Amino acid sequence: MNIGATLLKLWQESGFAAFLAAGGWKNLIMIAVAFVLLYLGIVKKFEPLLLVGIAFGTLLTNLPGSALFHQELWDAYIAGEEGMTFTKIIHEGGLLDILYIGVIAGIYPSLIFLGVGAMTDFGPLLANPKSLLLGAAAQLGVFIAFWGAIMLGFTGPQAASIGIIGGADGPTAIFLTTRLAPELLGPIAIAAYSYMALIPLIQPPLMKLMTTKKERAVKMEQSREVSKTEKIIFPIAVATFVILLLPSTAPLVGCLMLGNLFRECGVTDRLNDTAQNALMNIVTIFLGISVGATTIADRFLSVQTLKIVALGLVAFSISTVGGLIGGKIMYRLSGGKINPLIGSAGVSAVPMAARVSQVEGQKANPSNFLLMHAMGPNVAGVIGSAIAAGFLLAVFGA
Repeated sequence: MNIGATLLKLWQESGFAAFLAAGGWKNLIMIAVAFVLLYLGIVKKFEPLLLVGIAFGTLLTNLPGSALFHQELWDAYIAGEEGMTFTKIIHEGGLLDILYIGVIAGIYPSLIFLGVGAMTDFGPLLANPKSLLLGAAAQLGVFIAFWGAIMLGFTGPQAASIGIIGGADGPTAIFLTTRLAPELLGPIAIAAYSYMALIPLIQPPLMKLMTTKKERAVKMEQSREVSKTEKIIFPIAVATFVILLLPSTAPLVGCLMLGNLFRECGVTDRLNDTAQNALMNIVTIFLGISVGATTIADRFLSVQTLKIVALGLVAFSISTVGGLIGGKIMYRLSGGKINPLIGSAGVSAVPMAARVSQVEGQKANPSNFLLMHAMGPNVAGVIGSAIAAGFLLAVFGA
C-alpha cells in the first residue's frame, strides 16, 4: 500500500484542496458571511430562531465536498426538464435537497403561518377595524420597490419577489419567491429577515422625521372589549372572503386563519398548543436551514444580490413611511385622537413593530401606552402582506 499516494488522494478529495481551486475563494467569503450571520443571531439576537438556521445552512452548503445541496438539480426542476421530479431529487440529492422540497412546495411558509395564526390575537384589530387601512398603507413599499426593481433590469416575477420584502414578513417573502423567482431565494430571504431584525434601528428615525412631538405624544382611548363570538367568526369570515377574492392567497391566509381558529374556538387547545410550539419549532428549523442552503457562492456573490439588499431596504423604509402617512391622515380625521405612530406598526413584523411604536410613544409622553393600539395595524399587516403576495402571484404566476 502506497501511503503517499493514499494521503495525496485524501488531500485531493478534501474540501481544503477545493478552496485552492479556481473559485474556491468565493466559498471562503460565503463561510465568512455565515459566521457574521451566526454572530448577529447568537450575540446580537437578530431574529435568532431563523437567522441561526439560515446561517448554518449557508455554512453547510458552501463547504466544498459536502454534497448536501445540488443547485443544478433544482435548476433542472425549475426549468421543467423531462423526468426531473421530487422523486428523482430525493434519490440523487443530499439532505438539504430533501428538506428544500418543503420550501419549493410551499409547505414550510404555510405551516409557519399556521403557527403565527395560533399565536396572534386579532382582538385589537376587531376593536378598531380602521387598523386594516393602516395595514394596507404599510404595503406601499412593496409596490414602490417593485417598480424600482423593474427599472434596474429585473423581470416582473423577480421584481415582485423583491418588492414583497417591504411587507416585513419572511414566510410570505419565501412563499412568493419560490413561486416566482426561486433563483433569488437566498438573498431575498436573508434581506427580509435581516430588515425584520433591524426594525428597532430602521423605524425610529423615520418615525421622528414623519411626525411631530405633539403627534407622538397623543394618548389613545382604551379599545372596546371584543366578544368571543367575534373572535371565532373573524378567521372564518376572513378566510372565506379573501380566498374567494384572491384564490392564490389560500395557502397562507387559509393556514393563518385556521391557526387563529384553533386559538379562539375554545375546543382545540391541544392543536393550538402544537401549532404554537412543537410544529412551529420543527418547521422553523427546516425552513431556516433549507433557505440557507440556497446561498451558493456562485449565485450569492453578485451585483444582483447588492441590488436586492438595497431594494429591500427601500421597500421596508417606504412601507414604514406609508403606514406613518396613513397614521397622520387618521390623526387629522379623528381630530387628534389617533397617534400616527401606530401606522408604522402596519408592517407585518409581529410584535416587534408594535413594540417600537410603544417605545417611541413613551419617549414623547412617558404616560403613553400604545402597544395594544399598535397591535391592530400590526396584525392587519400580516393579512395585508399575504394579500399583496397573492395579488402579485395572480399577476405574475404561471
